[in-house]
Amino acid sequence: MAVSPIPPPPPAPQRVRGSLADLVVNYVREQVASHALKPGDQLPTETALMSLLGVSRTVVREAISRLQASAVIETRHGIGSFVLEPRHQPLGLDVVPATTLADLLSVLELRISLETECAGLAAQRATEQDIANIRTALEETGRTGGDSTAADLRFHISVARATGNRYFVDILTQMGAALIPRHRIDSPGIAHSDPAAYMARVNIEHESILDAITRRDPEGARAAMRMHLSGSRERLRRASQTPEENAEGLA
Repeated sequence: MAVSPIPPPPPAPQRVRGSLADLVVNYVREQVASHALKPGDQLPTETALMSLLGVSRTVVREAISRLQASAVIETRHGIGSFVLEPRHQPLGLDVVPATTLADLLSVLELRISLETECAGLAAQRATEQDIANIRTALEETGRTGGDSTAADLRFHISVARATGNRYFVDILTQMGAALIPRHRIDSPGIAHSDPAAYMARVNIEHESILDAITRRDPEGARAAMRMHLSGSRERLRRASQTPEENAEGLA
């Protein structure tokens, strides 16, 4: 992904020792406030910020850490730092992460109703940058080894962001890992599936969603998202049945 171009800062007043990190933090915050940097945009590299603002790498890293702690940006290892959605007033949802199989099935039921429409709206409204952000999240999911919860959640939030409706983003963000609860429940294990094969299937389903959004096909995007989430629900539902119940289902 290309680093977002941003204008140079205005001439800085005489700086005193200890204020340099503030300079970088304030500069990034001003770029975000003026929409020169938007949610999902990538920050300039450390080297670019050093040259732009005349500070050291240590100063830039301190500023990045402070911006991360303030939830202004997030840093993805090996990729770069990205602007986050501004935090809004909580919606008052009392979200408890799924800890049982029954919880997980209920969460998937909620996601089917919510995210199916997200995908359809994204296909109608996504900008080229939105599509690039979804593709980046998809590629990151494919690269992630072990726990892919964060990358998977980022893919689904990127689709929601492409709707242009911040309330979809707010709901998915507030629900957080309750939506992708593989760190609490071993979904591949429950479904009697090899983890690598399980993630390969998930990535193929994600690719189908992105393909429909890219083609501007709302019904195709809805169908792909519904198939993705309904498939997960059905695999886990079948895995939760006793052998006797499975035999009755095949009769």
